[in-house]
Amino acid sequence: MGGAIYPESLIKAHTDFLKRSILGNTHSVSNSSKLSLKCADEARMAVLTHFRASSDYTVIFTPNASGALKLVAESFPFVDGSNLVIGADSHNSVHGIREYATSKGARTVYVPSTPRGGFEVQTAKNILLRNRPRSKDLTPSLYVLTAQSNISNSKAPLSITEYASSLGYHTMVDAAALAATSVVHISEYPIDAMAVSFYKMFGYPTGVGALIVKKSFLAQLKRPWFAGGTVDVVQVPGNIVTRAKLPHEQFEDGTINYVQLPAITNGLRFLSAYLPFLPLRLSSLLMYLTTSLSQLRHDTSGRPVVQILSRTPSRRLHSVGEQADTGSIIALLFFDATGELIPNSFIEYAASVQNISLRTGCMCNPGGAAALLGIEEEMRHLYLGVTLDDFEERMGRELGVVRISLGLASNFHDVWRVIKFATSIGQEKSRQVMWGQWVQSRTPQVDQAM
Repeated sequence: MGGAIYPESLIKAHTDFLKRSILGNTHSVSNSSKLSLKCADEARMAVLTHFRASSDYTVIFTPNASGALKLVAESFPFVDGSNLVIGADSHNSVHGIREYATSKGARTVYVPSTPRGGFEVQTAKNILLRNRPRSKDLTPSLYVLTAQSNISNSKAPLSITEYASSLGYHTMVDAAALAATSVVHISEYPIDAMAVSFYKMFGYPTGVGALIVKKSFLAQLKRPWFAGGTVDVVQVPGNIVTRAKLPHEQFEDGTINYVQLPAITNGLRFLSAYLPFLPLRLSSLLMYLTTSLSQLRHDTSGRPVVQILSRTPSRRLHSVGEQADTGSIIALLFFDATGELIPNSFIEYAASVQNISLRTGCMCNPGGAAALLGIEEEMRHLYLGVTLDDFEERMGRELGVVRISLGLASNFHDVWRVIKFATSIGQEKSRQVMWGQWVQSRTPQVDQAM
C-alpha cells in the first residue's frame, strides 16, 4: 500500500521509552523540554548519518514528504524568466510545485515519460539544456527529480543532478519511494534538498517526514509567512520580524512532533540493519512474482490473466550490497477469458475478501499512469472542471492500474498468496462466484417495511 508495516520491536522500544520519560514542548527550558530537544537533535543526526549527509546539510522535520516538497515550493525565489523542470512520471506533490512557480511568473517544463515510465536520460538532458537559467542569481530555476516512481517502478539516476547543477539549476529530489529500499548517499551528488517520509521507510510513526537540505540553499529560500517557533522577535503591531537563529528552526512551523521523534532514531537504526540485504531479497521475490504472474492463463481460453505495465528488473541481484535498477512494485491490469479488461474495483474487492491489501487507481501520479495506459493524448484534451468520472466516461472504462507493493516486511508467503489470488481470477468458476458477490455488494439494499 506504499507504507511499510511497523515492526513490533520498534513499537515496543518507543512505548518503553515513553513509559519512563516525560517529554515537553521544545520551545521551553524545562527538564521535559530539554529531553525533547535532545531527542530531536539525536533524530536529526540519525537522519543525516543514514543518508551520509555532510555538515553542509541540516534536517527539517515535516508532516510528510509532501510537506517537505511544499516547503521548498512555497519558498523558492521563482521570478519571471525562471523555469521549473519536472518529470511527467512524478507524484502530484511534485506536480503541485508548478502552482507556486506559475504564480510568480515562472514556466513549468516537463520531461516526458517513456511508455514504461521514467524518462530517457538524454531526453532529460536536452530539455534541461534548452531551458537552462539565463542567470542562477537573476532567474533562479529548479529541477525536481523523482528518484523512484510510485507507479511505473522506474528508478532515475541521481547523477543527472550533476548535469542539472552544472547548467545552473537548483536541484531537489523526491526520495519518498526510493529511500524505503535503497541506500542513498546524498553528499555524493549536488542535491540541494531531498524529501523523505518515514512511515514509508519503517512504518512508524506516521505524520513525520523530513527535508534534508543544504544550509546554503535554505538561505536563498524566502518563506511567505512565519509561525510559532520560526521567529525570535515579532513586532505587534508592526512589520518587524526577526527569524529564529538556527536554519531548521526557521522552517519548522509551530511545535514539532516531539513525542514521535525518538522513534525516528530507532527506526533508522532498525532499517539500517536490514538495508544492505533488502535489495537482494526483494529482487528474488519480485522476479518470482513477475515471472509467475506473466505465465498465468485462463482455464477456459488460455489467454493471459494479467498484463504487467511497469518496469521489471533487467537482472536478478546475486550478492549483498548490490542495488536494483528498479523499485519493488508491480503495476498491472487483469483481463477476463475473452481479453476484456476486468474493472480494478472488482480486483480490489476480490483481494480484500481474501485479506490481501493492494491499491488501485492512478497512485496520485497522473503522468506516469497516462504513460503506462497509453492515454497521454487523451490527457492533453482535458478541460477545466473535468472530474475523474467525466474522464472515465469518455474512455469507457475505469482508469488506473492495480499496484502490488513489496517492502521491508514482505516474504515468500505474501508473494505466494498474491499468485494464488491471481490464479483464482483465471479460473472461470471461482471468478464468477467472486463477481456475483461484488455485484451484490454494490447493489443498494432497500429496507423492507413490515
